[in-house]
Amino acid sequence: MRITLKLFASLAPYMPAHAVDNAAPVELEEGATVDRVLDRFQVPRGLCHLVLVNGIFVPPGQRKAHVLAEGDALAAWPPVAGG
Repeated sequence: MRITLKLFASLAPYMPAHAVDNAAPVELEEGATVDRVLDRFQVPRGLCHLVLVNGIFVPPGQRKAHVLAEGDALAAWPPVAGG
């Protein structure tokens, strides 16, 4: 199946080489979960503060079990500090 992976800010270096504007289509096996995708691209889970699937927040406790579907968009942001 194919989803769109989007990684922002300090997570951008973990994007696949073919990414454009912080987004890349990726092929996954059926039944792939949010955590499995993050692991596949070696994104440190501890740095994924905000994770959305199709614009809906996925809390840390649900990322291991949240199964992705064809056409989903998985987006992640690190913690943000500001002044």
